[in-house]
Amino acid sequence: MSQSRLYPRTALAVLTALNLLNYIDRTVLNAVQPLIQAEFHVTDAQIGRLTTVFLICYTVAAPFMGPLADRYSRRFIIALGAFAWSGITLLTAFVHTYHGLLIRHTLVGIGEASFVTISPTFVADLFPESKRGRVLGVFYLAIPVGFALGYLIGGYFGTRYGWRTPFYVAGVPGFLLATVMLFIPEPERGQFDSVRERLERASRGFFRDTIENVLRLIRNPAFLTATLGMAMMTFAQGGLLVWMPTFLSRMRGYSLFQANKLFGVSIAIDGTIASLVGGWLGDRLLSRTKGAYYLVSAASMGIGIPVMMIALFTRGS
Repeated sequence: MSQSRLYPRTALAVLTALNLLNYIDRTVLNAVQPLIQAEFHVTDAQIGRLTTVFLICYTVAAPFMGPLADRYSRRFIIALGAFAWSGITLLTAFVHTYHGLLIRHTLVGIGEASFVTISPTFVADLFPESKRGRVLGVFYLAIPVGFALGYLIGGYFGTRYGWRTPFYVAGVPGFLLATVMLFIPEPERGQFDSVRERLERASRGFFRDTIENVLRLIRNPAFLTATLGMAMMTFAQGGLLVWMPTFLSRMRGYSLFQANKLFGVSIAIDGTIASLVGGWLGDRLLSRTKGAYYLVSAASMGIGIPVMMIALFTRGS
């Protein structure tokens, strides 16, 4: 394989692995919540605040990461963010107070915002537009797999060796991948964009380009509805991701490891199938309607609602 073909695939592999760790680190704490509650004597409301501060800091930090990436090295910012969230994940094992966990979640939100905001643009500049759908499909498969591994790692190591051990397991690999990321060459920005797009971007300048892009998004109905839909999905999904292992162990009688394994495997299977089939179906329907991707997303959400209601309210014999 030629060097020119090997480089983008290597970069994609490193970024996908970092994305995987991103979601593992984000999920491990959810997997060991009952153990943390027992040691720190905290309420469900206090545990819920951990996710709240994470999302607030994540949301506040994310808009600043894009402009930074437009001016400075994306490779360096991604690596720095990975070093940050991996170090904080590792240090979680040494936390002995609830307020320490609050600080941990605050800092992790900032570190992970840098990666999630910047890495898709890095990936997009590695491949031509004709390949981006498949490439981003591979990149985003790390989300359900990362969630699943986070629950499995937390459930297995937490129940056997204490709740602190999963944070060692989840944190250390991030340092290795962040170091590798520093040696990944930075792709030319917009190298697969048309000449017209490049000239327009250069003529506007950095700040003007940023402001015009924001205004263009605000005036775009498709963006607004997609953002609203994503917000509503995240609202529902967030509660499930945070509380499902606790719910299964507390209300359904599963051991904590069994609860994490059941939920983790379900996410891995469902998320992988949905990512692959949803993308394929959206591409097939795109020739018939421009709203194909929205329709597929809405249909999948509609199917998921009754299934989740059955899972939550049905009791075994």
